[in-house]
Amino acid sequence: MTLKPFRRLAMAAGLSLVATVPLHAQQATVDKITMAYPGFAFSLADVFVGTDLGLWAKHGLDAKEVMIAGVGSINAVISGSVEFAEASALSMTRAAAKGQRLLIIASLHNRPMVQVSIRKEAAEAAGVTAITPFDKRGVALKGRVVVVDTINSIVHAYVLLLAIRAGVNPDDVKIAPMQPLDMLAAYEKHQVDGLAQTLPWPMKPVQEGTAVMLGDGPLGEPSDMTPFSNTVVVTKPETCEQKPALCMKVGQVFAEIVDIIKDRPADALAVFKKRFDTLDAKLVESSFEEVRAGTARPPVTSTEALRHAEQFNVEAGLMKKDEMLTSYDGLFTDKYVKH
Repeated sequence: MTLKPFRRLAMAAGLSLVATVPLHAQQATVDKITMAYPGFAFSLADVFVGTDLGLWAKHGLDAKEVMIAGVGSINAVISGSVEFAEASALSMTRAAAKGQRLLIIASLHNRPMVQVSIRKEAAEAAGVTAITPFDKRGVALKGRVVVVDTINSIVHAYVLLLAIRAGVNPDDVKIAPMQPLDMLAAYEKHQVDGLAQTLPWPMKPVQEGTAVMLGDGPLGEPSDMTPFSNTVVVTKPETCEQKPALCMKVGQVFAEIVDIIKDRPADALAVFKKRFDTLDAKLVESSFEEVRAGTARPPVTSTEALRHAEQFNVEAGLMKKDEMLTSYDGLFTDKYVKH
């Protein structure tokens, strides 16, 4: 007796099993996307959590991370070179005011995620300490060189707002665009006086005792702009119109990232420590806690939060008051992050 009949039976059984698999499981697809982010900082590390904890794959996505500095990330979505980006709500509303409307499918932070620190000698010369009222600390910026990530970014806007509130002419603050590692090196060589960036970079010299924190957005400064829409996930409206399932996948990834940061901080912190492995553990841990405090759950924005972002733009001089949007309808949705 040969084994062929048994082989035929086994093959038939196998075919029968395949036939019983639900059609949607047989047709499950993995969507490839490119996710841009504007800088190497803690407020943008949600993308890293998604990658390192396998959330993209879990939700049927093959996501490629790409850093495009400053407003370049949102411009990449507008141009169509990437499908999705983490970006500043300030950049998003400025683009909408010029007719380049995008759609926010997730909003990750409800505070300005920017810090500004100044060399201790500069703060002392201006009579400023960490407990000086927020609207007076900016006097320490006058005549100083402050580094930002890129011009016209939310980081740049925060420096301008600090100066203006303290009665300092923004032209009296020298702005030098640099990326984080370069700005730290320039600070250590005494080539610059202040650091403006998202966490953890401006906090490093503060913890080392050589600088004073002038503005701490993740702790809710300025307090009169709460709630605030900071880091948002944007895409073109037509992307979600044509591929709603794709936007649902992306939205669910970020909803889960937020849950992990809030409910499983040890897992998220491990990702931050891995990605920022050259930094002191104490700096990473304290910076992570500020990011966690400013993380929005559910990760959605609101009309009020977007209006505050626009007011921030106006006060910093990056847009005119008459350019503010009269309505935010169609610029954001919460349907892709609902559980």
